[in-house]
Amino acid sequence: MKPAALHIAERGRPLGNPFQVWVAFRLVPFVAALFTKILTYTLRVGYLGEGPVERLAAGSERFILAFYHRRLVLMPQAYPFRRANAQGERRGVAILSSDSKDGERSAATWRWFGIHAVRGTAGGHSGAQSLVKMIRIVKEGWDLGITVDGPRGPVGQVKGGVLAVSRKTGAWVVPVCVAYQQAWRLRTWDGMLVPKPFSKVVVHYGEPFQVPAAAEEEPFRLRLERSLDHMEQWAETL
Repeated sequence: MKPAALHIAERGRPLGNPFQVWVAFRLVPFVAALFTKILTYTLRVGYLGEGPVERLAAGSERFILAFYHRRLVLMPQAYPFRRANAQGERRGVAILSSDSKDGERSAATWRWFGIHAVRGTAGGHSGAQSLVKMIRIVKEGWDLGITVDGPRGPVGQVKGGVLAVSRKTGAWVVPVCVAYQQAWRLRTWDGMLVPKPFSKVVVHYGEPFQVPAAAEEEPFRLRLERSLDHMEQWAETL
């Protein structure tokens, strides 16, 4: 795989020498992706509620997988679909990845899974630009995966970006939760979960919905948050 050009916003801090850059933004993402793929081969993965999203994937409409950040590690398992746009060009799923150093490492890691990164930041003026990018990429035939409480929380609080994209594009919002029978809980801001080898894993899809173009977003934000909270409670019982 040919490495993509680095895309990191200038923060006044040097990236390091060429070797340090290679280690941080090429070697580390490769090792992380390799570890995740090897781990995945040991897991017993099942699906729940997949019928509606499979029908969406078989049609021409786009959808957005909406999930909490702590369930991010195995989210590639939630998108086992092969899709194309109206022109027959191959399309898949894209995520929003910040233009920071962490975002560069994240984008480089997901690239090994065939996941495209839309570069940008969720907040402020940059957030508005990122929203425009996500709307454009959905119109180009991509689906989206969005951590609705990311990248820094508050934990379990749905932000409005996913609803704005749905309202502007007509894309379906699909709540999703990846539950682990046994997992490590990392010391991150959201207690990110990493499944233990040979554990049972269940990808649980909620009921898809659209946000009408003229609708108020808040009722749909609450609907999505309730759905994800309910799936979180279910996941803790697995």
